[in-house]
Amino acid sequence: MKAFVFPGQGAQFSGMGKDLYENNPIAKEYFDRANEILGFRITDIMFEGTADELKQTRVTQPAVFIHSVVTAFSMGEDFAPSMVAGHSLGELSAVTAAGALSFEDGLRLVYKRALAMQKACEAQESTMAAVIALPEDKVETVCNEITCNGNIVVAANYNCPGQIAISGTKEGIAAASDALKEVGAKRVIPLSVSGAFHSPLMQSAKEELEQAIMSTPFNTPRCPIYQNVDAKPHTSPEEIRANLIAQLTSPVRWTTTVQNMVADGATEFVECGPGDVLQGLIKKITSAN
Repeated sequence: MKAFVFPGQGAQFSGMGKDLYENNPIAKEYFDRANEILGFRITDIMFEGTADELKQTRVTQPAVFIHSVVTAFSMGEDFAPSMVAGHSLGELSAVTAAGALSFEDGLRLVYKRALAMQKACEAQESTMAAVIALPEDKVETVCNEITCNGNIVVAANYNCPGQIAISGTKEGIAAASDALKEVGAKRVIPLSVSGAFHSPLMQSAKEELEQAIMSTPFNTPRCPIYQNVDAKPHTSPEEIRANLIAQLTSPVRWTTTVQNMVADGATEFVECGPGDVLQGLIKKITSAN
């Protein structure tokens, strides 16, 4: 069985999608439509922009979404998923590619998500860090202790065995970094992000996005969508909606998602979007089983 997976923020690069635009008429039509929906030429930034321009959340999220979904749609009959999943932002790409959202509605939601998250980031200084080579329970224990002492920090992305991203206030991340090294983390690497994604600090963004999601029509997807919040397959539009809303303040359970997809019959993973970060994580997850 073939599973299609969609990357999140951080996969972007200058020049992304340019070959598709120039060589595939279907892709060109979607890219042009995206410019109209957003009201600015995001393709100019995707094809020619600097790394700093692409790093802005309001640009990054729609750019990665557009590239990912258009890549899937450009495959024609070769895009025949038995199941799909997306990492963080990539979940909206997966939901759209699987037909639960129209391209137009998916892009509008992604742009609203990006603006709401950027606003939440500006409201409070916050950040993230990657914890290398420490068991999940130890990461969670340290995060809980620091949060109980007044600085928010949580496990945000369970990316693969031995790699967990933590998210929280700058003070919380600094305190957690020291504490995690003391209990055996090989490294704690600061991430170049604008805020504490998948943490309680995204509550205001969650509330904004909830209104937009609840007023957007959702369809039954063509295949199960394995969602970040519970790592389980969903086909109910109501469940998909609820999980997309909860995702902003909940951890991305990518390790369990991939394990569940394999247990349910996935034998091949195809990554749709810029880069191949997810393929690397999937190899580490499947080889650890």
